[in-house]
Amino acid sequence: MSMTPELVDVLPAHQFDEAQLLAWLQKAIDGFGARLDVKQFQGGQSNPTFLLDTDSGRYVLRKKPPGKTLPSAHMVEREYKVMRALSEHTDVPVPTTRALCEDNSIIGTPFYVMDFLEGRIVSHPGLRALDRQERMPAHLSAIDTLATLHSVDVNAVGLSDYGRPEGYVARQVARWTKQYLASKTDDMPVMDKLMEWLPANLPSTDECAIAHGDYRFGNLMLAPDKPEVVAILDWELSTLGHPLADLAYYCLPYHLPSDMEGSRGLLGEDLEALGVPDEQETIARYCKKTGRDGIADWHVYLAFSLFRLAAILQGVYARALQGNAANADALQVGKRASQLADVGWRIASEGDRS
Repeated sequence: MSMTPELVDVLPAHQFDEAQLLAWLQKAIDGFGARLDVKQFQGGQSNPTFLLDTDSGRYVLRKKPPGKTLPSAHMVEREYKVMRALSEHTDVPVPTTRALCEDNSIIGTPFYVMDFLEGRIVSHPGLRALDRQERMPAHLSAIDTLATLHSVDVNAVGLSDYGRPEGYVARQVARWTKQYLASKTDDMPVMDKLMEWLPANLPSTDECAIAHGDYRFGNLMLAPDKPEVVAILDWELSTLGHPLADLAYYCLPYHLPSDMEGSRGLLGEDLEALGVPDEQETIARYCKKTGRDGIADWHVYLAFSLFRLAAILQGVYARALQGNAANADALQVGKRASQLADVGWRIASEGDRS
């Protein structure tokens, strides 16, 4: 099982003027050099991502996808802003950013460039690609890193305007309801139920932290030689938000079947045999690191996270039908939206009865 991202020739739908990009980079980055070789990473579903091999080293470029996109989606400018602030002012592990381009005339969309990092990415939380003795430390590092992110003082690092500090879950439910309806292709009654249930069952407490929005092992890079998180990647969905929504999202694999096609679920796995923590151990570790006594309304955060992920995947599916999705298997990925919504509604219903 490979722990390095797959690289392919730039997909036809994502090709751009590489000579024009090179000219811009030579002005934006001192000592960039005269050579530029571009490959595309596979695996991401949203913002196309490319490896730039140059005379001055290797860089990573992320851009908006081509074609029509949903309002407020694919904001690479925000990714750049949060990573730059975190790298300059905190211990949160992120790649070093180098340049942001908001001029559509260079390669067709805004983009930014950051340093390429050596490391390992394991997308499935079972971490079978790692030796068993590495799996628990890797999970603990991931939980501790999330706690570190949520402990950042947003005012001190210049991110007080990165989002509204209150009402995150309510706003996200409203936003993803709109996004889902804008990308809807078929009737999905269970999504209708969640869109009705969630606004009436918002969390009883409100908090503000930097919320990553897609915190999972597929977006974490481990060091090449030890089970330690060295970078959090893919900040597209980040904002100021409720930290427990991030934690619930990280815990979704505990509620998704391991045999669901395309899923990174752990339900049905022998976690002790795998050597990874269970959900309660994960929550306890996070609470200890963040000074919490416990968590109320856990089922609400889980149902919300599943609803939001289902809406995101519906968008992936709709883009694939239009032919401008970032990943070749987007059509298959998008079909999982209804399965995720089913799990979300079951958790919501069972939470109401408990």
